Amino acid sequence: MVLADAVAIFVVSLVVGTAAILVGVRLLVDSDAGVPNALFTALVGAAVWAASSYARTMAADAVDWSPMLGAVLMLVLWIGVVNWRYPGGWGTAAAIGGVAWIVAVSVVYGLSLAGVVTPDALLPGG
Repeated sequence: MVLADAVAIFVVSLVVGTAAILVGVRLLVDSDAGVPNALFTALVGAAVWAASSYARTMAADAVDWSPMLGAVLMLVLWIGVVNWRYPGGWGTAAAIGGVAWIVAVSVVYGLSLAGVVTPDALLPGG
């Protein structure tokens, strides 16, 4: 059951991330705004986020690691992936990330109201 839950979380996260990035790119760049490109960006971004989250957790076990610094580093790395995939520079990538975050939170909130996910899915680590 744990594996099935993990797969379901991954699929929902990938679909929501893809949709969120697609909306952000279409609003701000309107270039390379296709679903395959947004899907690839979401997949690479999720992998970078997961790897940096894991590294942050490992570092926190070894030293007195600042949780805020680690979270900011993870966000910068994720925005770096968006910057790599789309034109416009770091400012545009950060704006795409902001729009993507608003869309993702809205979708997850709607899914929680519909009973598809629990409300704690909106919390970090939820």
